[in-house]
Amino acid sequence: MNPAEKSSVEEIRARFDNDVERFSNLETGQSATIDAPLVLDLITRVAAVHRPDAKSVLDIGCGAGNYTVKLLERIPGMVSTLIDLSQPMLDRARQRVSSGGAKETATVQGDIREVELPKETFDVVMAAAVLHHLRSDAEWNHVFQKIFQVMRPGGIFLVSDLVTSDLPAADQVQWKRYGEYLTEFKDEAYRQTVFDYIEKEDTPRSVLFQVDLCKAVGFRQVEVLHLNACFGAYCAVK
Repeated sequence: MNPAEKSSVEEIRARFDNDVERFSNLETGQSATIDAPLVLDLITRVAAVHRPDAKSVLDIGCGAGNYTVKLLERIPGMVSTLIDLSQPMLDRARQRVSSGGAKETATVQGDIREVELPKETFDVVMAAAVLHHLRSDAEWNHVFQKIFQVMRPGGIFLVSDLVTSDLPAADQVQWKRYGEYLTEFKDEAYRQTVFDYIEKEDTPRSVLFQVDLCKAVGFRQVEVLHLNACFGAYCAVK
């Protein structure tokens, strides 16, 4: 599908406005994501080991706040800034993060492509299942530059997301594996439903594309943390 025909920001916002309860529960909210509980644990563990002294976290596309809630279990007392398109998601995330040990919680309703953020402020930046909504190369570059700029030196950027493969044969095999996972998890109709909304809403890029982009904008070290079918996780250090 041509990127111009993909879901608009307003359409994506509306879908998530109506799905707060499901996304408040990792086990049910991320059922279409392979290894979701494992990656949540992995990313927050790596963040806590790399920056045990972290004072501030930025959660991009925070949803109902699962990643920041989990991080606060490992580094309590952080100042948390949450960004999401959906105000109902932000309301739930604020409630959960504030009661989960945050020193302060700020919420920003908006699109990471457009919101203004203070430079060199965050020790940890997390982006879970959100960057696949970026469209053009220019948007990817703009967002990664922005993320680099808002981080403190030594800070860590952690991503988990839907990804593609640059090699066509590998991409074909990985999407077939993902389809088999969805069918086994529920049924063929569920697989088709998930694939339909990916086609309509998402424009994922490969982990290698994103690793190269991290290096291009200035991150000094990038590490792939996990890959399984069409899902990947990595981190980058400023």
